[in-house]
Amino acid sequence: MRRAATKKAEGTSEWSRRRLLGILAAAVAVAALLLGGLVYAVYLAISGIGGEASANTGVATGETERSTVARGAAHRDEIAAEPMLTVPESAAFPAETTSTKAPEIKIPTGTGVNGPAFVMTGFPQTPEGAIGQLAQIDLAVLQSMSLSTAEEVYNAWALPGGVRAEDWWITASVRAFLSSTGMGEVKDPSASVSLEPAAALVKGTDGADWATVCVLMKVSATYKSEGQIAFAHCERMQWVGGRWMVAPGVPPAPAPATWPGTQLAHEAGWRTWSTDHTTEPTNPGDHGDHGDHEGEH
Repeated sequence: MRRAATKKAEGTSEWSRRRLLGILAAAVAVAALLLGGLVYAVYLAISGIGGEASANTGVATGETERSTVARGAAHRDEIAAEPMLTVPESAAFPAETTSTKAPEIKIPTGTGVNGPAFVMTGFPQTPEGAIGQLAQIDLAVLQSMSLSTAEEVYNAWALPGGVRAEDWWITASVRAFLSSTGMGEVKDPSASVSLEPAAALVKGTDGADWATVCVLMKVSATYKSEGQIAFAHCERMQWVGGRWMVAPGVPPAPAPATWPGTQLAHEAGWRTWSTDHTTEPTNPGDHGDHGDHEGEH
């Protein structure tokens, strides 16, 4: 009898871990599906249909030339809508890394001061600064796993002319996680979610005050078991009023969620995240509790 009980307990533990991994995958997949059709339709419209050229001639893996002069809305739509590498859902789970070292991208630190909706701000007016700000927006929402927090953060950091807060794909990811676990509208107190920015890329720029940038996070979740998954997110970002904000327009094509350091991650164009410590505040006390990019709530 004891043996049978032990076997049942082991099976329950393994099932619980598989379920958590499935929930994490669902949170990513649901949001990607919500975006995929709309973004691809926009890309086809921009590229033109009915001609000889195919809309799937290549994928975006990061800008090759930084734009210094703004070309306008049509060019921005083209940058945002360009498809990125398509990868299977399994690519997001922990996997063996390649010995080939990916290029690094240096991301500045913020000032350590909380901005609107308690999101750390103070990033410079550079595409890398936009990446740093986007990562902080993601950290604030995904670590809380709260629908009200997602709405508050989006309304505070998104310019008019984009999707509604409830349709934002980060909100969709939070909703999928909470729904799959049966938690309601907020994360269960016994659950924890932590994120670590692992890679990033600049998909494209249009002048000094606009960029589409992408971040790749390692997400670790604990709820009756533990699981890890890669989470990728691209946004249009615009410099307004001394800070980077989510820009108007149709959200960018979904970013490839690949486990950092893998061959697929390299092929997708992800660059290894490296903190640029030269941009840290001169007063250590200004860091507050946000000196590190990784956190857990």
